Amino acid sequence: MANNDDDNDNTTMKDGTFHFSIDRGGTFTDVHCVLPSGAELVTKLLSEDPDNYPDAPTEGIRRILDEHDSNHKYPRNEKVSTRRIGSIRMGTTVATNALLERKGERMALFITKGFKDLLEIGNQSRDHIFDLTCQAPGLLYQTVVEIDERVMLGTFSDEGKSPSQLDTTPQPIMDPYTTDTGTVPAAVVAAKGPRSVGLTGETVISLRVPQEHLVKEALKQLAADGYKSLAICFCHSYTFSDHEELVGKWAQELACFTEIAMSSRVMPMVKMVPRGHTACAAAYLTPKITTYLDSFRRGFDTNLSQVQLTFMKSDGGLTPVDDFGGHQAILSGPAGGVIGYAKTAFRPSAEGGTPMPVIGFDMGGTSTDVSRYDGHLEHVFETVTAGVAIQAPQLDINTVAAGGGSRLFLRNGMFVVGPESAGAHPGPVCYRKSGHLAVTDANVVLGRVLPEYFPSIFGPNEDEPLDLEGARDAFAKLCAMEEASGRSAEELAYGFLQVANEAMCRPIRNLTQMKGFDITTHKLACFGGAGPQHACAMAKALGMSKVFVHRYGGVLSAYGLSMADAVHEEQEPTAELYSYGTTPQEGDHNKALLLDDPSAKSREERLDHLTNVACDALVKQGYSKDEIIVEKYLNMRYQGTDNSIMVMEPGSHDVDILAGEDKSDNTATTYGEAFSAHYQREFGFELEGRDVVIDDYRVRAVVRGDTPTACKPVASLGSPPAIGTTRAFFETGWEEVSVFRMEKLQPGHEIPGPAIIVQSISTIVLEVGCTGYVTADGDLEIDVEITTIDGEEEIGSNKEVVIKEDPVKLSIFGHRFMGIAEQMGRTLQRTAISVNMKERLDFSCALFTADGGLVANAPHIPVHLGAMQSAVRFQVEHWNSGGREGIREGEVLVSNHPQLAGGSHLPDITVITPVFHEGKVIFFVASRGHHADIGGIAPGSMPPHSMRLEDEGAMIVAFKLVRDGKFQEEGITEILMEPGKRPGNSGTRNLRDNLSDLRAQVAANNSGIRLLHQLVNEHGLATVDAYMKFIQKNAEVAVRGMLKEFATTHGSKVHAIDYMDDGSPIALTITIDKITGGAVFDFTGTGPQVLGNHNAPPAVTYSAVIYSLRSLVGQDIPLNQGCLAPIEFVIPKFCLLNPSVDAGVVGGNVLTSQRVVDVVLLAFQACAASQGCMNNLTFGDDRFGYYETIAGGAGAGPTWEGRSGVHTHCTNTRITDPEILERRYPVLLRQFALRPNSGGAGKHRGGDGVVREIEPLRPLVMSILSERRTLHPYGMAGGDEGACGRNLLIKKEGIIVNVGGRCSTSLDVGERLRIETPGGGGYGTSENC
Repeated sequence: MANNDDDNDNTTMKDGTFHFSIDRGGTFTDVHCVLPSGAELVTKLLSEDPDNYPDAPTEGIRRILDEHDSNHKYPRNEKVSTRRIGSIRMGTTVATNALLERKGERMALFITKGFKDLLEIGNQSRDHIFDLTCQAPGLLYQTVVEIDERVMLGTFSDEGKSPSQLDTTPQPIMDPYTTDTGTVPAAVVAAKGPRSVGLTGETVISLRVPQEHLVKEALKQLAADGYKSLAICFCHSYTFSDHEELVGKWAQELACFTEIAMSSRVMPMVKMVPRGHTACAAAYLTPKITTYLDSFRRGFDTNLSQVQLTFMKSDGGLTPVDDFGGHQAILSGPAGGVIGYAKTAFRPSAEGGTPMPVIGFDMGGTSTDVSRYDGHLEHVFETVTAGVAIQAPQLDINTVAAGGGSRLFLRNGMFVVGPESAGAHPGPVCYRKSGHLAVTDANVVLGRVLPEYFPSIFGPNEDEPLDLEGARDAFAKLCAMEEASGRSAEELAYGFLQVANEAMCRPIRNLTQMKGFDITTHKLACFGGAGPQHACAMAKALGMSKVFVHRYGGVLSAYGLSMADAVHEEQEPTAELYSYGTTPQEGDHNKALLLDDPSAKSREERLDHLTNVACDALVKQGYSKDEIIVEKYLNMRYQGTDNSIMVMEPGSHDVDILAGEDKSDNTATTYGEAFSAHYQREFGFELEGRDVVIDDYRVRAVVRGDTPTACKPVASLGSPPAIGTTRAFFETGWEEVSVFRMEKLQPGHEIPGPAIIVQSISTIVLEVGCTGYVTADGDLEIDVEITTIDGEEEIGSNKEVVIKEDPVKLSIFGHRFMGIAEQMGRTLQRTAISVNMKERLDFSCALFTADGGLVANAPHIPVHLGAMQSAVRFQVEHWNSGGREGIREGEVLVSNHPQLAGGSHLPDITVITPVFHEGKVIFFVASRGHHADIGGIAPGSMPPHSMRLEDEGAMIVAFKLVRDGKFQEEGITEILMEPGKRPGNSGTRNLRDNLSDLRAQVAANNSGIRLLHQLVNEHGLATVDAYMKFIQKNAEVAVRGMLKEFATTHGSKVHAIDYMDDGSPIALTITIDKITGGAVFDFTGTGPQVLGNHNAPPAVTYSAVIYSLRSLVGQDIPLNQGCLAPIEFVIPKFCLLNPSVDAGVVGGNVLTSQRVVDVVLLAFQACAASQGCMNNLTFGDDRFGYYETIAGGAGAGPTWEGRSGVHTHCTNTRITDPEILERRYPVLLRQFALRPNSGGAGKHRGGDGVVREIEPLRPLVMSILSERRTLHPYGMAGGDEGACGRNLLIKKEGIIVNVGGRCSTSLDVGERLRIETPGGGGYGTSENC
């Protein structure tokens, strides 16, 4: 335990009682206590130690009371007396762990009929694009019941109609419609039913009301089956909650359910998928928390009935225990740490001046949390944790699977850290429980953690020190491996530390640089038990000159809880207009009247109402109204976008500021001005001419917690006496360093590095070139010496620099290269304007060598993978041959031609920028994005029946988009409008978005250039260039190894063939050299090019093959040119995969690419076929256009079931939430669910496809471009085929028309387009096959 009697004033707690703040983490439980005297004390114990105590927080409280309450005894086996306990504040990972491990309450879900599987499908994307299993965490609910209810919005159906023209007659109750039986009973008629005004102000039409007898029958059955927890999510309940309330009331009347989570109460925000997940999380986790709290309370003699017990929510505020829901608890533990460093590290220095913004670095046993604070707590409102989309206010905390318990491996010539964790049991090797080699072991072996100063809490009796010899022996066993490269055990351990540090630097770079912040202007505040051991080394790597270590850094989350604010939030959705983007037209009198501030009156009323509710809640908790500070927010966005920004009222007080300083935008006087300024900062531009709408009203009522006073200056005392010396390993090798005890250091002491500073619950490592200064509060401020490797000399000299490959550096550069590509992608998403790029994420970014070889491609869209390399290499050759002008600094290249310029299809435009150094091109960066329209014969530039390339839009072989640093708007505009000169064609229909997105691609490339220049400045050009080639070679070796292993087992020659729906064969013969691991991929036998658009240019085949090979390797290897280096391609000219320059190819990129993957995986006998299609759907009229791709079934494999309702192989784009779809477009989504039994049977079943049925609310043209409508996805090893897809037009009179795989047709009101996507093939024989 650590005691400090001279800390900040705690007179508010000097009431004769003990005040506890507890962070129950995954590995350790940290306890901070304010003693009756006002002094502070901290302690740490294992979160799970069942042999010694049942509950860690209770044991921590007992130990402190037993030691410091001299008047009473607190035996371990008795209930803890509460007579001296004043308050308990807790942050807990109970909910997080239950979510991660899927150990919550057994629960059921009620959902609107037609959407039974909506939450399982989610946004239809997969997390890991190269994982053929498409694994996803399990669902939270065990059963789902469809409730026959439905409402719709009247936005489009009532448009332009007078009240007398609206049909408000309630519809009769009838059986649900279906098309599966071949007959179609009359469906619920769209727009027919009673109207009401929803909470958002939108008109809501009630199409079907839930029937009490049917609902109660379903509830009784659930109760009989043992369910006690229920979640309810109905479509559009964010604005119209009546149906949820009705069903919830019936459930309560039965008195069978202990937890009923209605999505409209849990979080009334638009988007059915995350709101439904959040309701499920509440129903799944709240009982778990309740059970834990009941158990916790039972450990005390009065069940804590007289003790103030509060919990930390994910938003950083405290709430009473009875108001603590499971969905609010996901970040309960980490939130305390954010508050801790925000209130202690973000302060003016003793010399005064503006506080430095702070990066919080919380390194625990299993993971590391990274966050940023600049005087304001940043909240996000939709996150994904363990596969569950949570829609609730949460602090913006980024988590990476790297911590003290992260396991260490040597794989494929690289040092690998995590993501597997040793956990608390058995833990690292040094825990003496037969554990796994982990980061903590590396620190022990290197003398950075000293067993003699670490608590003796290990071994079977929790009384032994850390096991140094055991950890050293574990490293010694690795020394014999090839990847060790002759390193000693200590050198291996140090290499792993370097890789671990880089893994944790990566999210810090992303957090700052992706938002335009200069990382070098920030201070690194480290905490968590392992953080101080790594902070100085990471600060060096990041170029940060300051590190802050709080005296309680090892338990800062618990300490932060002691200073946390009490918070109550209220939020309501709306759909109001804040401002008009354009001046009203003449005669538009109503709009002119409202132009200044359309929502002013209702805004004031609703915010006042929410304020009263929030303040009353805090008053009921015992706080005075005078203590309460209120923040008011509007959740605002531009019309037609999904990027909402929570904007605080200008002039309101930001309670997160230490001294109460007003941090709202001082230049903004209105919400609108603040929104514009924020949008400009976040995205780099504003959308002129667009209406601004309000999605939500939010009020945050706060009672401020304790805050440290400003840091006081202190006189220098020089270097303190050491308590001893030790040998520790640093970048310079073994050093004899001084060891200090933190509690013996005095304010003013200066400690030069290298050195070790021991805390009772953590160890601080001062690296070479670092100096620590003890502040007046007893904290440690560390100055970090920043050095860079100057590459100028090596480039300017004639001496050839020889760089030898090092596995440690290879791993580090692998992180850096991929991190740059990822940040390019984030920049593109942030600055793009179109739905395709900003929301569906249909883009990819990559780095290339000077000759155009792919180095790192962020895992965005697989079909772009190999194709981008072809595009870059074409431009390099084109501009540097034939007497052309070459490529100059300040130029940016653009192309999209599939056959001539390495493109995939015309809507995918590639922007390529050279990276220059001293007048020479040293690298290239590129970004490829799908533009929603580039002209051609059909809106969306995805025509189902195009036969020539020129019918598919603008063609760009080679053009300089930027010359001399100037964007060539006139030239590119002319190219994009060129198709309009051809009969029956049109130029681009959305030039404004094209130009904005092209500028965003240029910006993404510029971010990559900036980061590459930083990398060169750090390591030198020769080193960076060498490791680009080494990383390519590493991928090549991995692929060659996989091919040799396959040839040894299955033979050196394999053949496969599959067919497109028109009968065109795609044939592949693979011949493998067993010695070299090289292979010939010969597509001889593939059918001729077709008079259609599913021809595929060679670059698409390269992409499909590189994706397949990377997936077949089955381990995390770099994705780059090296994957294709062992491959020789033979693709006959003018076949389907190598068409003439004028052939149509728009379908080749989205359809044929999938079949090429099917053929490659068939040849390798890897798994059954997936749906083999992207199901491209477009619809619109002369007023709008919409495009989406639709999921299907994944193929099963030797050890896995095929996943249902997911995008597979060459695509991974998201789909629009049902409520957003119906809110923005004139359609009614009748059904979006899995297609039962469409996956092939087998030992392992194939995944099911989906059913998506859409009804227009006004006449629309709908087009579908799809495959696998005739020929089935194959099964494997005796497994059955997957079902073919179907595209059905359901006419008003109930006639069903199969429109085939490719169709464009007009749909009238009352008609429906039903798309049934293919299932995946089954694997292995079973009785059902």
